[in-house]
Amino acid sequence: IEQKNKDITDSINYAQKIQEAIMPSKEYIDGLFGECFVLFKPKDIVSGDFYWFAEKNGRRIAVAADCTGHGVPGAFMSMIGNSLLNEMVIEKEITDPGQILQGVKDGIIHALSQTPGRGQQKDGMDMALCAFDEDNKIVEFAGAYNPLYLIRGGELEETRSDRMPIGIYEDDGGKTFTTHKIELQKGDVLYIFTDGFVDQFGGPKGKKFMGKRFRQSFIDIQKMSMEEQSDFLDKTIEDWKADPLQPGGESEQMDDILIIGIKI
Repeated sequence: IEQKNKDITDSINYAQKIQEAIMPSKEYIDGLFGECFVLFKPKDIVSGDFYWFAEKNGRRIAVAADCTGHGVPGAFMSMIGNSLLNEMVIEKEITDPGQILQGVKDGIIHALSQTPGRGQQKDGMDMALCAFDEDNKIVEFAGAYNPLYLIRGGELEETRSDRMPIGIYEDDGGKTFTTHKIELQKGDVLYIFTDGFVDQFGGPKGKKFMGKRFRQSFIDIQKMSMEEQSDFLDKTIEDWKADPLQPGGESEQMDDILIIGIKI
């Protein structure tokens, strides 16, 4: 059993190197967005959450995605998602967020041979995608379950996502993803993320972190640099996980965690 465990863990550790190589480097991200951070905390060695950045036709695009599952199954899905985003944006030169999400959705359904009806595999992903148009000082956003938070003048504004995943689902009805257009101002800070942070159990009563506390955290950190914000959020969730009643003194991480912050 020990040998089997070592073989499997060695294999997954190697898979982690491949997954890390596919995701954009810090240098590339910093080159696109001067002031930004990516807080990425996989639950297991490989992750079902992934981030994706690109520049095409004068638009800079940032994506936070959460695939079905975590660990190895989630990582398989993340590879498909990464490939489809490359196809939509880099090859087909589509930069409208709603159209990108729709293209990825159609690609997932085709790749996994998904068909409507009960009992089908519901594999897919939730996603938040921003396309920045520097010349016109706007950002366009589309989301599959995951919203966009914008902090301006100490107030948090939420742009809601469409309540449907990227993949097959029963109440599809031919709906397409909505592209929201937001005019930007200097000093705006935008956040896209997955649900791992808010769903983490911990704290004095072993409850979920929850959305209200999550939103307040963003408001509280606005005087910090983006790097300090990342460190603060990392410490916040680690402190929340700390639970003296649990074995090892902390709650288990429930899911992959991903937050992207970008300052204008």
